[in-house]
Amino acid sequence: MTKVLTDSRSIRIKGRSFLAVVLSPDLPLDEWLLRLDDLAARSAGFFLGRPVVLDVTDLAIDRTQLTELISGLGQRNVSIMGIEGARPSMLGPGMPPLLKGGRPVADFEQPSAESAAAEPVQPAKPATKEPRGQTQSIVIHEPVRSGQSVIFPEGDVTVVGSVASGAEIIAGGSVHIYGALRGRVMAGSVGNSSARIFCRKLEAELLAIDGIYQMAEDMAPSLRGQPVQLWLEGDVIMAETLS
Repeated sequence: MTKVLTDSRSIRIKGRSFLAVVLSPDLPLDEWLLRLDDLAARSAGFFLGRPVVLDVTDLAIDRTQLTELISGLGQRNVSIMGIEGARPSMLGPGMPPLLKGGRPVADFEQPSAESAAAEPVQPAKPATKEPRGQTQSIVIHEPVRSGQSVIFPEGDVTVVGSVASGAEIIAGGSVHIYGALRGRVMAGSVGNSSARIFCRKLEAELLAIDGIYQMAEDMAPSLRGQPVQLWLEGDVIMAETLS
């Protein structure tokens, strides 16, 4: 006899992946939270609506300290979706679940302001992709407006236009902007330290390569308004003007 395996009361379950921000605290935690407060003051709204993973791998803390850390982050409107690297004995009821096997992600540390009321993620349209087997890339044939995000962890992003203040580009590879860069750009977001950032006019709020970031006020004044390329040497972002 044939049996019906679904009905109107069935629960639909789907798989979906998201690019999560990973926070890796340092000891002492009080000082780390103060640094987080300082960065958040210059990067308002970055964590709002974003999946955040707390990585405590090799961090010598106990269950009580972990609970206090999660509570402290919650007070800062940082909602933790999961914990990576914790011992099962450190977790308890009401705490985020233990995550394993996540794809490594550069430690995005707070881009800059104006995106608290951000629009939904820009689905990179219209865009072109290179054939499979080659380095993946997309081309955005329009400006990226304030509040929009273009997220492409598979490879390079090219914008034929400007990136407005409050907009952001997150790329697994390099980022090329044929216009003014006034927003935030994070290149090498999946651990690619060889990624670079190129722009026609540098007026960025934040730049990051492989998780190493630099805020607008930390950039050399001589680079402002200039065509610039940026790359990573060790833990330092290097820059030079383009002729």
